[in-house]
Amino acid sequence: MTGGMIVEQTKEGRLWSLDALRGFDMLFITGLSALVVRVCKLCGSPECWLVKQMSHVRWDGFAHHDTIFPLFLFIAGISFPFSLAKQRDNGSSETKITLRIIRRGMVLFLLGMVYNGMLDFNFARLRIFSVLGRIGLAWMFAALIWTRVKKIWPRIAVTLLILVGYWALTRFFVAPDHPNASPFTVEGNICCWFDRTFFPNHIYNAKYDPEGLLSAIPAIATALLGMFTGALVRNRQSGLTGGKKTLFMFGAALVFGVAAVVWGRWYPINKALWSSTFVLAAASYSLAMFALFYWVIDVLELRRWTLYFRVIGMNSITIYMASRFIDFERANRFFFRGVIGLFPKTATEVVSTVGYMAVVWLFLYFLYRHKIFFKV
Repeated sequence: MTGGMIVEQTKEGRLWSLDALRGFDMLFITGLSALVVRVCKLCGSPECWLVKQMSHVRWDGFAHHDTIFPLFLFIAGISFPFSLAKQRDNGSSETKITLRIIRRGMVLFLLGMVYNGMLDFNFARLRIFSVLGRIGLAWMFAALIWTRVKKIWPRIAVTLLILVGYWALTRFFVAPDHPNASPFTVEGNICCWFDRTFFPNHIYNAKYDPEGLLSAIPAIATALLGMFTGALVRNRQSGLTGGKKTLFMFGAALVFGVAAVVWGRWYPINKALWSSTFVLAAASYSLAMFALFYWVIDVLELRRWTLYFRVIGMNSITIYMASRFIDFERANRFFFRGVIGLFPKTATEVVSTVGYMAVVWLFLYFLYRHKIFFKV
């Protein structure tokens, strides 16, 4: 894995759609969300529906901003069947593959702690859990399941068991310190209680951690659903064309979406808890987006427009980590202060955001041209 990139191969050649989709996904946290909000503000619609999609919902619900994290994990899942096949073709033993899986998972978890400020050495208040930590743990356990469970139906059974089991855990076990609260509230949820009880000084806030330990369990299902998708794309069965694979993925996305809405009447879609309904809703979006990118880029082979996204996608972890120790905003002011001054004050925020995105992209393009990719 290089900066979140796996060198995937299909029968026709490189599977470009994953790097492009990963770049599209990361684009929202490298400035696009802020740009959308500021353009809407400039146009006199600071509270429109589109603006609300550019931030997380407070608790229950589902907005576009809630798709960024699970889509990244889903893409990591898609990559794994390709990487696994390549390792086996190269003669790697199952023990060696297992050790690589565990190493990658632990390195990502460690990087997440570095992102949270581990190098400050304030271990008494260090937040343990993180976005990268969840990706590492969820992907690692999903990959271990995938390599140990060989047949498709047992794999499906395990995925369903995770989703139903997590629902049962959060539905029938209420936080001991709030026994009369709803199990799907911050106060009453068993996962939130677990985090604040056992990691009181090491979580996002005093009440819970959105990347806490128990809520990582259903994220394993997110990664597994990505692996099923990757296995479908790798399938070279006669007659299973790229077009048919695309239709199957769109169909599965529709089924997941309907299931999320129906089940969501009793079990809220909630990103902070990574509820099983959230897994289904996020999988619906992720499958639909991947199907679209796969069809356009790898089936129709319309690829020339993808460079902008691939530059970001091929170094996604790099830019995520670099944002903590490189002052891109200062570089933006240095290079674009004069340009920003040419525009009226009402447009300053929009132009400044475009400049920021340009600085970030050019930094990644420099790495891309010199074939520098962060490896995990």
